[in-house]
Amino acid sequence: MAESLPSRPILYPETDGQPMPDGDYQADAYCYLVPALKAWFRTRPDVYASGDLFIYLEEGNPRNCIAPDAFVVLGAPNHRRDTYLLWEEPAGMPDFVLEIVSPSTWRTDLGAKRERYAALGVTEYWLHDPYGRHLQPALAGYRLAEGAYVPLPATDTPEGMIMRSDVLGLELHLDGDDLRLFDPVSGERLPTFMESEAGRRTAEADLRAAEARIAELERRLRGT
Repeated sequence: MAESLPSRPILYPETDGQPMPDGDYQADAYCYLVPALKAWFRTRPDVYASGDLFIYLEEGNPRNCIAPDAFVVLGAPNHRRDTYLLWEEPAGMPDFVLEIVSPSTWRTDLGAKRERYAALGVTEYWLHDPYGRHLQPALAGYRLAEGAYVPLPATDTPEGMIMRSDVLGLELHLDGDDLRLFDPVSGERLPTFMESEAGRRTAEADLRAAEARIAELERRLRGT
């Protein structure tokens, strides 16, 4: 009787080898949005925010996957991942997905991809066009209702258009064609990665200075 050959393990790649993104407009939007979401949820152990990361939908079928530009999963442990394997994640599908529209993807983003996310049960689907050419206005949001996406309302203000994500608990502001996230409670804009890093360095420097002052005061008190 012939011996059966051992089966090869199924690989779930971390990248498809394709260059990302299409240009500076898309890169700038991505580099603001994903770090801002990660920073916003950094103290939440039960919320996972990421982007441009493969979500594999079916065990044994690595071709069945999606890779949203930005997504948030409520109820998922907040730790780093190389890939998101749906069958190993009790929280399931993302609750929030945002795709950054580009010249090469806008038709799919508005059509087949939107239909697929609805079929997968993603609660909120958002589109942002940093080019301002393919989507007017340059921001659109949808919420799943009875298996189909319903457009979310928008408010026009002198500063630009404002929409709200119930999943994120944040406002999405359109400043020209630039997307920014705002805390509706404080009214403050979520900082960029560079702003967050600058704030962190300033806070650390202030802490070191305060510790040095305390140490100097203690030294003087011991000398009296």
